[in-house]
Amino acid sequence: MDQMAIADRRSLRRKLSFWRVVALVFLVGIGFALYRYVGGEGGGSAVPHVARIEISGMIMDDKDLLERLDRIAESSQAKALIVSINSPGGTTYGGERIFKAIRKVAEKKPVVSDVRTLAASAGYMIATAADQIVAGESSITGSIGVIFQYPQIDEVMKKIGISMEEIKSAPLKAEPSPFHPASEEAKTMIRNMVLDSYAWFVDLVADRRKMPRDEVLKLADGTIFTGRQALNVKLVDKLGGDDDIRAYLETRGISKDLPVVEWKERKSSSSFWFASAAAEFFKQVGLGEAISPDALRAFGADKLFLDGLVSVWQVRH
Repeated sequence: MDQMAIADRRSLRRKLSFWRVVALVFLVGIGFALYRYVGGEGGGSAVPHVARIEISGMIMDDKDLLERLDRIAESSQAKALIVSINSPGGTTYGGERIFKAIRKVAEKKPVVSDVRTLAASAGYMIATAADQIVAGESSITGSIGVIFQYPQIDEVMKKIGISMEEIKSAPLKAEPSPFHPASEEAKTMIRNMVLDSYAWFVDLVADRRKMPRDEVLKLADGTIFTGRQALNVKLVDKLGGDDDIRAYLETRGISKDLPVVEWKERKSSSSFWFASAAAEFFKQVGLGEAISPDALRAFGADKLFLDGLVSVWQVRH
Protein backbone atom coordinates (compact mmCIF):
# COMPACT_ATOMS: atom_id res chain seq x y z
CA MET A 1 0.00 0.00 0.00
CA ASP A 2 1.51 3.36 -1.05
CA GLN A 3 1.93 6.37 1.23
CA MET A 4 -1.02 8.22 -0.37
CA ALA A 5 -3.43 5.38 0.43
CA ILE A 6 -2.13 5.19 4.01
CA ALA A 7 -2.61 8.94 4.45
CA ASP A 8 -6.15 8.76 3.03
CA ARG A 9 -7.04 5.92 5.41
CA ARG A 10 -5.73 7.85 8.42
CA SER A 11 -7.70 10.90 7.34
CA LEU A 12 -10.84 8.79 7.04
CA ARG A 13 -10.31 7.31 10.50
CA ARG A 14 -9.95 10.78 12.01
CA LYS A 15 -13.18 11.90 10.36
CA LEU A 16 -14.99 8.78 11.57
CA SER A 17 -13.70 9.33 15.11
CA PHE A 18 -14.87 12.93 15.02
CA TRP A 19 -18.39 12.02 13.92
CA ARG A 20 -18.56 9.21 16.45
CA VAL A 21 -17.82 11.72 19.20
CA VAL A 22 -20.44 14.11 17.80
CA ALA A 23 -23.00 11.28 17.68
CA LEU A 24 -22.21 10.27 21.26
CA VAL A 25 -22.59 13.83 22.52
CA PHE A 26 -25.86 14.13 20.62
CA LEU A 27 -27.21 10.90 22.10
CA VAL A 28 -26.21 11.91 25.62
CA GLY A 29 -27.85 15.29 25.09
CA ILE A 30 -31.07 13.55 24.08
CA GLY A 31 -30.67 11.22 27.04
CA PHE A 32 -30.26 14.10 29.46
CA ALA A 33 -33.32 15.86 28.03
CA LEU A 34 -35.33 12.64 28.29
CA TYR A 35 -34.04 12.06 31.80
CA ARG A 36 -35.23 15.48 32.92
CA TYR A 37 -38.48 15.11 30.97
CA VAL A 38 -39.45 11.69 32.31
CA GLY A 39 -38.47 12.27 35.93
CA GLY A 40 -35.02 13.66 36.43
CA GLU A 41 -33.34 15.46 39.28
CA GLY A 42 -35.70 17.06 41.71
CA GLY A 43 -38.46 14.62 40.84
CA GLY A 44 -41.42 15.26 38.67
CA SER A 45 -42.63 13.77 35.42
CA ALA A 46 -44.34 14.96 32.28
CA VAL A 47 -46.71 11.96 32.32
CA PRO A 48 -49.52 11.19 34.80
CA HIS A 49 -48.12 9.40 37.83
CA VAL A 50 -48.28 8.82 41.58
CA ALA A 51 -45.62 10.91 43.31
CA ARG A 52 -43.58 9.45 46.13
CA ILE A 53 -41.32 11.26 48.59
CA GLU A 54 -39.15 9.75 51.30
CA ILE A 55 -38.72 11.33 54.72
CA SER A 56 -35.95 9.67 56.70
CA GLY A 57 -33.61 10.49 59.54
CA MET A 58 -34.01 13.45 61.86
CA ILE A 59 -36.80 15.83 60.88
CA MET A 60 -35.69 19.42 60.52
CA ASP A 61 -36.88 22.56 58.76
CA ASP A 62 -36.16 21.15 55.29
CA LYS A 63 -36.47 23.81 52.58
CA ASP A 64 -35.92 21.41 49.69
CA LEU A 65 -38.58 19.00 50.94
CA LEU A 66 -41.09 21.82 51.40
CA GLU A 67 -40.42 23.04 47.86
CA ARG A 68 -40.93 19.52 46.49
CA LEU A 69 -44.24 19.23 48.29
CA ASP A 70 -45.34 22.59 46.88
CA ARG A 71 -44.45 21.44 43.36
CA ILE A 72 -46.35 18.19 43.85
CA ALA A 73 -49.39 20.13 45.06
CA GLU A 74 -49.29 22.28 41.91
CA SER A 75 -48.37 19.51 39.45
CA SER A 76 -51.21 18.51 37.14
CA GLN A 77 -49.43 15.23 36.37
CA ALA A 78 -48.96 14.11 39.99
CA LYS A 79 -52.34 12.53 40.65
CA ALA A 80 -51.61 11.35 44.20
CA LEU A 81 -48.83 11.33 46.78
CA ILE A 82 -47.24 8.54 48.84
CA VAL A 83 -45.17 9.76 51.81
CA SER A 84 -42.71 7.06 52.91
CA ILE A 85 -41.58 7.75 56.47
CA ASN A 86 -38.65 6.24 58.34
CA SER A 87 -37.82 8.70 61.10
CA PRO A 88 -37.51 8.79 64.90
CA GLY A 89 -38.78 12.39 64.89
CA GLY A 90 -37.03 15.71 65.19
CA THR A 91 -37.92 19.33 65.84
CA THR A 92 -41.53 20.14 66.50
CA TYR A 93 -41.32 23.14 64.18
CA GLY A 94 -39.83 21.06 61.38
CA GLY A 95 -42.63 18.53 61.76
CA GLU A 96 -45.23 21.30 61.83
CA ARG A 97 -44.04 22.83 58.54
CA ILE A 98 -43.91 19.48 56.76
CA PHE A 99 -47.34 18.54 58.17
CA LYS A 100 -48.87 21.73 56.76
CA ALA A 101 -47.17 21.25 53.38
CA ILE A 102 -48.58 17.71 53.11
CA ARG A 103 -52.04 18.96 54.06
CA LYS A 104 -51.75 21.48 51.23
CA VAL A 105 -51.16 18.57 48.84
CA ALA A 106 -54.07 16.63 50.36
CA GLU A 107 -56.43 19.51 49.58
CA LYS A 108 -55.91 18.77 45.89
CA LYS A 109 -55.16 15.03 45.59
CA PRO A 110 -55.12 11.81 47.66
CA VAL A 111 -52.21 11.35 50.08
CA VAL A 112 -51.12 8.13 51.82
CA SER A 113 -48.53 7.83 54.59
CA ASP A 114 -46.38 4.73 54.26
CA VAL A 115 -44.98 4.02 57.73
CA ARG A 116 -41.84 1.95 57.28
CA THR A 117 -39.51 0.81 60.06
CA LEU A 118 -40.07 3.83 62.27
CA ALA A 119 -42.36 6.87 62.32
CA ALA A 120 -42.34 8.20 65.85
CA SER A 121 -42.92 11.57 67.51
CA ALA A 122 -42.62 14.23 64.76
CA GLY A 123 -42.46 11.32 62.30
CA TYR A 124 -45.94 10.27 63.40
CA MET A 125 -47.05 13.91 63.35
CA ILE A 126 -46.18 14.02 59.65
CA ALA A 127 -47.94 10.70 59.03
CA THR A 128 -51.22 12.09 60.37
CA ALA A 129 -51.27 14.68 57.57
CA ALA A 130 -52.24 11.97 55.06
CA ASP A 131 -55.74 10.76 54.25
CA GLN A 132 -54.69 7.19 55.04
CA ILE A 133 -51.88 5.75 57.19
CA VAL A 134 -50.55 2.32 56.19
CA ALA A 135 -48.00 0.63 58.45
CA GLY A 136 -46.19 -2.67 58.67
CA GLU A 137 -47.18 -5.10 61.38
CA SER A 138 -43.83 -4.61 63.11
CA SER A 139 -43.39 -0.92 62.28
CA ILE A 140 -42.74 1.34 65.27
CA THR A 141 -44.87 4.44 65.65
CA GLY A 142 -46.49 6.69 68.24
CA SER A 143 -44.35 8.46 70.87
CA ILE A 144 -46.75 11.39 70.93
CA GLY A 145 -45.12 14.03 73.05
CA VAL A 146 -42.63 16.89 73.30
CA ILE A 147 -39.28 17.04 75.08
CA PHE A 148 -36.78 19.81 75.87
CA GLN A 149 -33.29 18.78 76.97
CA TYR A 150 -30.22 20.74 77.96
CA PRO A 151 -26.84 19.68 79.39
CA GLN A 152 -25.47 20.55 82.82
CA ILE A 153 -21.70 21.00 83.07
CA ASP A 154 -21.44 23.08 86.24
CA GLU A 155 -20.07 20.15 88.31
CA VAL A 156 -17.35 19.49 85.75
CA MET A 157 -16.43 23.19 85.71
CA LYS A 158 -16.16 23.22 89.51
CA LYS A 159 -13.80 20.23 89.45
CA ILE A 160 -11.42 21.93 87.05
CA GLY A 161 -11.67 25.29 88.77
CA ILE A 162 -13.66 27.26 86.18
CA SER A 163 -16.65 29.43 86.96
CA MET A 164 -19.02 31.40 84.72
CA GLU A 165 -20.09 34.89 85.73
CA GLU A 166 -23.01 36.60 84.01
CA ILE A 167 -24.88 39.86 84.02
CA LYS A 168 -28.30 39.80 82.38
CA SER A 169 -31.33 42.02 81.94
CA ALA A 170 -33.76 39.69 83.73
CA PRO A 171 -33.58 36.42 85.71
CA LEU A 172 -35.09 34.32 82.89
CA LYS A 173 -32.82 35.63 80.13
CA ALA A 174 -30.75 32.77 78.57
CA GLU A 175 -32.36 30.17 80.81
CA PRO A 176 -31.93 27.29 81.21
CA SER A 177 -28.15 27.52 81.21
CA PRO A 178 -25.68 24.61 81.13
CA PHE A 179 -23.45 26.52 83.55
CA HIS A 180 -25.73 26.37 86.60
CA PRO A 181 -28.83 24.47 87.76
CA ALA A 182 -32.08 25.96 86.51
CA SER A 183 -34.16 27.96 88.95
CA GLU A 184 -37.74 26.92 89.65
CA GLU A 185 -38.92 29.93 87.61
CA ALA A 186 -36.82 28.79 84.64
CA LYS A 187 -38.13 25.22 84.93
CA THR A 188 -41.70 26.53 85.01
CA MET A 189 -41.09 28.64 81.91
CA ILE A 190 -39.71 25.68 79.93
CA ARG A 191 -42.40 23.33 81.25
CA ASN A 192 -45.14 25.73 80.11
CA MET A 193 -43.56 25.95 76.67
CA VAL A 194 -43.33 22.17 76.40
CA LEU A 195 -46.92 21.68 77.56
CA ASP A 196 -48.21 24.24 75.07
CA SER A 197 -46.50 22.42 72.18
CA TYR A 198 -47.74 19.12 73.60
CA ALA A 199 -51.33 20.37 73.71
CA TRP A 200 -51.02 21.46 70.06
CA PHE A 201 -49.69 18.00 69.11
CA VAL A 202 -52.51 16.23 70.97
CA ASP A 203 -55.15 18.43 69.35
CA LEU A 204 -53.63 17.76 65.95
CA VAL A 205 -53.80 13.98 66.44
CA ALA A 206 -57.35 14.17 67.79
CA ASP A 207 -58.45 16.19 64.77
CA ARG A 208 -56.71 14.11 62.12
CA ARG A 209 -57.58 10.72 63.61
CA LYS A 210 -61.16 11.75 64.46
CA MET A 211 -60.70 10.67 68.07
CA PRO A 212 -61.89 12.25 71.34
CA ARG A 213 -59.13 14.31 72.93
CA ASP A 214 -59.36 12.35 76.17
CA GLU A 215 -58.74 9.14 74.23
CA VAL A 216 -55.68 10.64 72.54
CA LEU A 217 -54.35 11.85 75.90
CA LYS A 218 -54.32 8.26 77.15
CA LEU A 219 -52.04 7.34 74.23
CA ALA A 220 -49.94 10.52 74.34
CA ASP A 221 -47.65 9.61 77.22
CA GLY A 222 -44.66 8.92 74.99
CA THR A 223 -45.57 5.26 74.44
CA ILE A 224 -44.43 3.67 71.19
CA PHE A 225 -46.55 1.07 69.41
CA THR A 226 -46.03 -1.65 66.84
CA GLY A 227 -48.12 -1.36 63.71
CA ARG A 228 -50.50 -4.01 65.07
CA GLN A 229 -50.91 -2.14 68.35
CA ALA A 230 -51.31 1.18 66.56
CA LEU A 231 -54.12 -0.26 64.45
CA ASN A 232 -55.94 -1.43 67.57
CA VAL A 233 -55.80 2.06 69.11
CA LYS A 234 -56.70 3.78 65.80
CA LEU A 235 -53.40 5.54 65.25
CA VAL A 236 -53.08 3.92 61.80
CA ASP A 237 -55.71 2.84 59.28
CA LYS A 238 -54.32 -0.35 57.79
CA LEU A 239 -51.50 -2.87 57.97
CA GLY A 240 -49.80 -3.63 54.71
CA GLY A 241 -47.49 -2.34 52.02
CA ASP A 242 -47.38 -1.11 48.44
CA ASP A 243 -50.30 -3.22 47.21
CA ASP A 244 -52.54 -1.95 50.00
CA ILE A 245 -51.52 1.64 49.29
CA ARG A 246 -52.37 1.28 45.60
CA ALA A 247 -55.65 -0.45 46.50
CA TYR A 248 -56.62 2.53 48.66
CA LEU A 249 -55.66 5.00 45.95
CA GLU A 250 -57.80 3.05 43.51
CA THR A 251 -60.81 3.74 45.76
CA ARG A 252 -59.96 7.41 45.28
CA GLY A 253 -60.00 7.10 41.50
CA ILE A 254 -56.25 6.64 41.00
CA SER A 255 -55.56 3.85 38.50
CA LYS A 256 -53.15 1.08 39.49
CA ASP A 257 -51.61 1.45 36.04
CA LEU A 258 -50.13 4.84 36.88
CA PRO A 259 -46.39 4.60 37.56
CA VAL A 260 -44.93 5.66 40.89
CA VAL A 261 -42.33 8.39 40.40
CA GLU A 262 -39.81 9.30 43.10
CA TRP A 263 -39.59 13.04 43.67
CA LYS A 264 -36.03 13.16 44.93
CA GLU A 265 -34.00 15.90 46.49
CA ARG A 266 -32.46 18.28 43.98
CA LYS A 267 -28.75 17.64 43.59
CA SER A 268 -26.31 20.44 43.11
CA SER A 269 -25.11 20.77 39.54
CA SER A 270 -22.15 18.53 38.85
CA SER A 271 -20.26 17.09 35.93
CA PHE A 272 -21.46 13.70 37.13
CA TRP A 273 -24.97 14.29 35.77
CA PHE A 274 -23.57 12.70 32.60
CA ALA A 275 -23.64 9.18 34.02
CA SER A 276 -27.23 9.40 35.30
CA ALA A 277 -28.51 11.05 32.14
CA ALA A 278 -26.83 8.53 29.85
CA ALA A 279 -28.02 5.58 31.93
CA GLU A 280 -31.62 6.83 31.87
CA PHE A 281 -31.49 7.38 28.10
CA PHE A 282 -30.17 3.89 27.32
CA LYS A 283 -32.77 2.42 29.67
CA GLN A 284 -35.56 4.23 27.81
CA VAL A 285 -34.35 2.96 24.40
CA GLY A 286 -34.08 -0.63 25.63
CA LEU A 287 -30.30 -0.82 25.98
CA GLY A 288 -30.20 -0.85 29.76
CA GLU A 289 -29.02 -4.45 30.01
CA ALA A 290 -26.34 -3.96 27.37
CA ILE A 291 -24.69 -1.16 29.34
CA SER A 292 -25.49 -2.37 32.83
CA PRO A 293 -22.70 -2.15 35.43
CA ASP A 294 -22.14 -5.90 35.18
CA ALA A 295 -21.81 -5.71 31.40
CA LEU A 296 -19.43 -2.75 31.55
CA ARG A 297 -17.34 -3.89 34.48
CA ALA A 298 -15.31 -6.18 32.26
CA PHE A 299 -14.07 -3.09 30.44
CA GLY A 300 -13.32 -1.12 33.60
CA ALA A 301 -16.24 1.23 32.93
CA ASP A 302 -17.39 1.13 36.54
CA LYS A 303 -14.47 3.46 37.33
CA LEU A 304 -16.08 6.10 35.10
CA PHE A 305 -19.26 6.40 37.14
CA LEU A 306 -17.91 7.14 40.61
CA ASP A 307 -20.00 9.82 42.27
CA GLY A 308 -17.14 12.12 43.10
CA LEU A 309 -13.33 11.98 42.99
CA VAL A 310 -12.06 9.22 45.25
CA SER A 311 -8.87 7.27 45.81
CA VAL A 312 -9.79 3.78 46.93
CA TRP A 313 -8.27 0.37 47.17
CA GLN A 314 -10.54 -2.28 45.66
CA VAL A 315 -10.32 -6.00 46.26
CA ARG A 316 -10.25 -7.92 43.01
CA HIS A 317 -13.25 -10.24 42.51
